[in-house]
Amino acid sequence: MRRSFEKFEGVTCPKLITERLEMVPMTVELVEAVLDGRRADTEVILGAKMPTAWPGRALVERAFLARIDAVRADPDHRLWGDRVALSLEPSPRVIGSVVFHGGPDPEGLVEVAYGIEEESQRQGFGFEAVSASVAWALSEPRVRAVRASTFTWHLASRRILEKLGFRVVATEDDLLGEMLKYEVVPSAFRR
Repeated sequence: MRRSFEKFEGVTCPKLITERLEMVPMTVELVEAVLDGRRADTEVILGAKMPTAWPGRALVERAFLARIDAVRADPDHRLWGDRVALSLEPSPRVIGSVVFHGGPDPEGLVEVAYGIEEESQRQGFGFEAVSASVAWALSEPRVRAVRASTFTWHLASRRILEKLGFRVVATEDDLLGEMLKYEVVPSAFRR
């Protein structure tokens, strides 16, 4: 993975470049545009086309557990490591995102979540985006481990996590089924 440390105004994480993706840090301005449904503004901010059905408001609300006022109040913590995944070929287009639910907690833990728009699924983009983002997070001095949660029935998500070295550390019941809680530490991470 090549890393670009170009900084974005108000963002403390770098842009990441992989073989097929440019992982662009999220900003408060971008989050506001998406939440407000300002598609044209979102495309201008990112310099890329948005998919027809992504991101839907429900997906954004699940990804951002914090309210927008909490994001505005502490963007360095709430948007820590959050990136939009842009496909580089044939022209830039948004294919998904990888977010962390805030910066490292006092124990050095962060939780990652991700989504790839439907037309771009089953092409390895999810693995590529999550791999780059988790590698970056695990290289950060304050991070001891990365966690993730997914349902037992979400096989594609489970495959990504397990291929990267994540292991199930707990389970919990949810309205939609059994939720698996995963974790990976730097020594177990695989790319």
